[in-house]
Amino acid sequence: EEEFKWLLQEEVHAVLRQLQDILKEASHRFALPTSGSGGAFKQENFVLSTSGTDQVKGVMTLQGDALCQADVNLKMPRNNQLLHFAFREDKQWKLQQIQDARNHVNQAIYLLMNRDVNYQFRTGLEVLKLMDAVMLQLSRARNRLTTPATLTLPEIASSGLTKMFTPALPPDILVNFYINLNKLCLTVYQLHVLQPSTTKNFKPAGGSVLHNPGATFEFGSQRYEVSHVHKVECVVPWLNDALVFFTVSLQLCQQLKDKISVFSSYWNYRPY
Repeated sequence: EEEFKWLLQEEVHAVLRQLQDILKEASHRFALPTSGSGGAFKQENFVLSTSGTDQVKGVMTLQGDALCQADVNLKMPRNNQLLHFAFREDKQWKLQQIQDARNHVNQAIYLLMNRDVNYQFRTGLEVLKLMDAVMLQLSRARNRLTTPATLTLPEIASSGLTKMFTPALPPDILVNFYINLNKLCLTVYQLHVLQPSTTKNFKPAGGSVLHNPGATFEFGSQRYEVSHVHKVECVVPWLNDALVFFTVSLQLCQQLKDKISVFSSYWNYRPY
């Protein structure tokens, strides 16, 4: 019993402090303020490319959770024509995945800070509930980065992203940006207009992270088929750091839960 009391009063708080330190580091990775700029986010440039093809090349500028600049070169396979698109100067594209992940991390920190060093845990159950609540926020933060949203092609076509570029994207080009694990990804879809007289069995594609050539959809009064898909990506180092911090934090939470559970199987602690 004395050992269990020591665990509740001393070791639990030591783990909570450790978790706070790790998660504050994770939170700082998402913010990336520049020194002496009053909290403004640092701008980072990333070159997006993929091995084996030079059909699409892109340079993106990431500022916190927003893409503030994008330059994309696209080589059309039909005639090798080179198209160039860039974000309009008045436009930024919010990466909701980064924003959501940061919010979940901050929520986990808030839960931990609510149990400061003077707080006395009375039961193991109380600690288990806190760990479950923190782990839920951390799992959600990690899932936002590891699981991009599935979108239908009409949803991509009608997203505000299509109106971000100058010159305007031609009607047979769709683009989508998303985060996958520690990577910033750009997908470019080249489309082929299906004639009304086509005998092809038309079956619109459902939602997906990445659509394949041959996928069909209807948008406006026109039917389209995806003819080519190009995906380029680059690693964002601080997203990699954040994912490592999430993993370490979840392991710490689980280890504390396991310790509490071992004691509880020997000693019936009071429910609260």
